[in-house]
Amino acid sequence: MTADKAYDSQTARQQIKDEGALPIIPNRRNAIKQAYCPKRFYRQRHKIENFFCRIKDWRRIATRYDKLARNFLAAVTLIWSAPLGVDRWGT
Repeated sequence: MTADKAYDSQTARQQIKDEGALPIIPNRRNAIKQAYCPKRFYRQRHKIENFFCRIKDWRRIATRYDKLARNFLAAVTLIWSAPLGVDRWGT
C-alpha cells in the first residue's frame, strides 16, 4: 500500500503488514528509525493522484449524482478508460 509521509508511523506500518500488504511510505525527515521504502514503487504514486485529479473534472463524479452504485461505478470506469490526452469535452 502506498501512502504519503503523513502516514509514517509504526502503528500504520504494522497495520498494513498485518493485512498482508507491503507499506510503501517514505520516512519523515525527523524519523528516528528509518523504515524501508522502495523508491521505484513510490514513484508510481502520481498515477493514482492524477486519476483522482481527473475524476474531479467530471462534476457528476465529484458530487456523486448517481443514486445507484452500479451507475457510479460505470461512470468511473468510463473516465478511467478514456485516453489521458482527451479532456472532458473531447477536444
